[in-house]
Amino acid sequence: MTLLHLLLDPFVSFGFMRRALVACLALSLSAAPLGIFLLLRRMSLVGDALSHAVLPGVAIGYLISGISLVAMGIGGFIAGLAVAMLSGLVSRCTPLKEDASFAGFYLGSLALGVTLVSLRGSSVDLLHVLFGSILAVGTHAILMVGAIASFSLLALAALYRALVIESFDVTFLRVSAPYWLTLIHAMFLALVVINLVAGFQILGTLMSVGLMMLPAASARFWALNLPYMLAVAMGIGMLSSLIGLEWSYYASLPAGPAIVLSASMIFFISILFGSCGGIYSCTRR
Repeated sequence: MTLLHLLLDPFVSFGFMRRALVACLALSLSAAPLGIFLLLRRMSLVGDALSHAVLPGVAIGYLISGISLVAMGIGGFIAGLAVAMLSGLVSRCTPLKEDASFAGFYLGSLALGVTLVSLRGSSVDLLHVLFGSILAVGTHAILMVGAIASFSLLALAALYRALVIESFDVTFLRVSAPYWLTLIHAMFLALVVINLVAGFQILGTLMSVGLMMLPAASARFWALNLPYMLAVAMGIGMLSSLIGLEWSYYASLPAGPAIVLSASMIFFISILFGSCGGIYSCTRR
């Protein structure tokens, strides 16, 4: 009972801890499955690039409306989607590969965003945008994250079969339905961007990709079947959120980094002891 009391006490006693947990659980349910598909497509670093690419739009929304989650979210979505589309266009029209194109655009976006925030805000505002303020999440932010997570799960369910085909046999789609391939790719990147915008509300632009890619990478060591992998990724994301918030409460650590550190620790444990390719399981064969 004592252990259970210690686990529940932060969330029973403080409303801001409950709101932070709800927001993180919703984000884990929608972002982690997208991380799996990024992993299967060998686009893991694209998620990181897009998380930085939303910064100029967030900054413009901040300059126009101040700390307005709606304005900053809309601006971030437009900026991230623009970078994704421009990177794809450049990779198709020039010899430059898509990963290099993303790198060029996201570095410029990151520098532009930091500059725009610095023009009007203080260093505190810049830290809020870059690293988030999960323990200050309000009702409006929770509603926005919940709406994005719900829409993302429904859209992912509708696109599931097409995404599976594209991930495992892209040549088939390229030959049989090239226009559908472009549309599916664009819709998938839009889902990634909108989830990164939701993650920005709680973890900031620099760490929003943490709950997308780390649970997905960890799940690869515990499941080989795609549906199981998706479920494991969501479970790891939710577990990381719970552990990180508990850790931040009892050790007086910043909550966002604590959540991402928890996900990183689970990733490291998965590398060592995962049943599907972990170092320990491989040495026993």
